[in-house]
Amino acid sequence: MATLMLGKAINEGLRKAMEDDPKVVIMGEDVGRLGGVFRVTDGLQKDFGEDRVIDTPLAESGIIGTAVGLAIRGFRPVCEIQFDGFVFPAFDQIVSQVAKMHYRSAGNVKLPITIRIPFGGGIGAVEHHSESPESYFCHTPGLKVVSCSNPVDAYWMIQEAVASDDPIVFFEPKRRYWDKAEVDPAAGAPRSLWDAAVVRPGSEITLITYGPSVKTCLEAAAAAESEGHDIEVVDLRALSPIDWPTVLRSVEKTQRAIVVAEAPTYASLASEVAARVTEKCFYSLEAPVLRVCGFSTPYPTSRIEEDYLPDLDRILDAVDRSLAF
Repeated sequence: MATLMLGKAINEGLRKAMEDDPKVVIMGEDVGRLGGVFRVTDGLQKDFGEDRVIDTPLAESGIIGTAVGLAIRGFRPVCEIQFDGFVFPAFDQIVSQVAKMHYRSAGNVKLPITIRIPFGGGIGAVEHHSESPESYFCHTPGLKVVSCSNPVDAYWMIQEAVASDDPIVFFEPKRRYWDKAEVDPAAGAPRSLWDAAVVRPGSEITLITYGPSVKTCLEAAAAAESEGHDIEVVDLRALSPIDWPTVLRSVEKTQRAIVVAEAPTYASLASEVAARVTEKCFYSLEAPVLRVCGFSTPYPTSRIEEDYLPDLDRILDAVDRSLAF
């Protein structure tokens, strides 16, 4: 049992994956000597060598393109995209090659590639360093998309992602890198990579969320409890495919739902969740499914990012509106 920050938990998970399989290689900008911008890969090049932890040129399309070739030859590349907004130069490689190669080859070619992307705001950075591009990848058939929210999940989910034969986009909530929790490697993974988790039971409303917004929703639920409200919080964990049975059971129980995410609302993953819950739980719902998300603007300057991100006030306002029906 060790107390680890989320970023260190990913580091330890990557270390275990590399120890278990010599075909696992890590590649990205500054992942070696520097240990990554957020030091998530710190010490791995020293212990596993430059052939397995590779500092690449500043060329995201080259990183992913090289990973495709390595995966075809039997390796398991783990690619770090330094910041969320930097993934777009690699977008063509990801959606045109990584996502489609297995289907295009009639199942004969597997691409076990893990693409790690620190995402979301809250660290005082700006546009291209604080974005939430998960909806783009969830929309693309052939990709699987996950996001951890705490150190325990981070440790186990990264190992499961690396071991998967499918390409996985692994979103890491960068403003939660320094959150701490006890991690027990001997205990085994608490659940499958594809299972959602009810991280707070409740009876009145379900908050459906993921990644950096899980902690915010838990804080909102605790604040609402002081006002006599019993709120359930569901952490999706897997964004594509979503564990719908867990989500729908929760909403059928509470009869109200609010979806919370940092990404802009329009045509988003939050919109898909709201639509599916409305469709499947129509006769159980006592109020419309509400969404509390980022605004439909480019990410703002750091001085006003707290006005952009979903916070306790916006979530609790949605709680009040839902209970008013």
